[in-house]
Amino acid sequence: MTEEILEPDLPIIDPHHHLWDLRPIIPAFPEPRHRFIETLIPVAHYTFDQLHADVTSGHNVIGTVFMECGAFYNSAYGDAKKPVGEVEYVNGVAAQSASGLYGQLRACAGIVGHADLMLGHKAGEVLDALLAASPGRFKGIRHQGAWDADPEVLGPPFHAPPELYRDATFREGFAELGKRGMTFDAWILEPQIPDVIDLARVFPDQPICLDHCGTPLGMASYTGKLHERFDIWRHNIQELAKCENVVVKLGGLAMHNCAMPEDGPAAGHGSEHLAALWRPYIETCIEAFGAERAMFESNYPVDRWGATYPVLWNAFKRITRNASDEEKTALYAGTAARFYSVEHLLPAG
Repeated sequence: MTEEILEPDLPIIDPHHHLWDLRPIIPAFPEPRHRFIETLIPVAHYTFDQLHADVTSGHNVIGTVFMECGAFYNSAYGDAKKPVGEVEYVNGVAAQSASGLYGQLRACAGIVGHADLMLGHKAGEVLDALLAASPGRFKGIRHQGAWDADPEVLGPPFHAPPELYRDATFREGFAELGKRGMTFDAWILEPQIPDVIDLARVFPDQPICLDHCGTPLGMASYTGKLHERFDIWRHNIQELAKCENVVVKLGGLAMHNCAMPEDGPAAGHGSEHLAALWRPYIETCIEAFGAERAMFESNYPVDRWGATYPVLWNAFKRITRNASDEEKTALYAGTAARFYSVEHLLPAG
């Protein structure tokens, strides 16, 4: 799908993308593979060259924030600290981009890694090692808590324990973030939003970002239930927005989990169609959190399931067509710059 780029001069900081090379590990996944694995295989290799091609495909992406995805771990560091390998790798990509040889884009200007917060207070040692691996770019961690009683929703490799964010040991590790001024990204599924609400209330000074609008579900046992569960989702989003330490990422809706669209990868839906699917969720989040606490994201390459990179951002821009210049500045760059402390990416003035 080729489209004319809408608002091509609007500065964008993409605050959520991945880098990985799944080719060496794909054979290790058992047959038949869970559908979520199958959605990733078409983009089994996504490193700097692929990212650069996407973010320079028409929209004015001035910088990005990398989001952990369990890639490039270094087992030589031991089980607890092997995620340091991912940050080391991404820091190299960031240096490659910052060299200026590839244009003005500053890819991976912020890096979000992973530490197992179930280590309790010992997670602090891992956080320190992550920071040491990229002292100028490392911002915080994501420890995903996605879980559902239906194992077909995610598949065994991706399921966290139920109510992980409420676990006392997890929260002991979580407290280590605040001691270091680090951010936390929460990826959960829509029925788990109350877990994030409780976490945010217990730690009111900890900056938390809810990923992917809370991940509405439209597949497996949730097939056909998006409309039925919308009011539940909206109520929980509104309650979470009352926690002033929380921001929300507007995106992730092109994942196959959300069934918006149901078919992929990048099946050719135009931005008008995608905007119509996503508008109720994105507008609800903006209304609840305000533009100053909301940021658009690509979630690439996972969201390639539903849209190419240019079409994805066109869909967002259609939704915000009537927003003010100040609101667009916040939604597309300002909120991300402030939350991840990459304000140096913003245009002067």
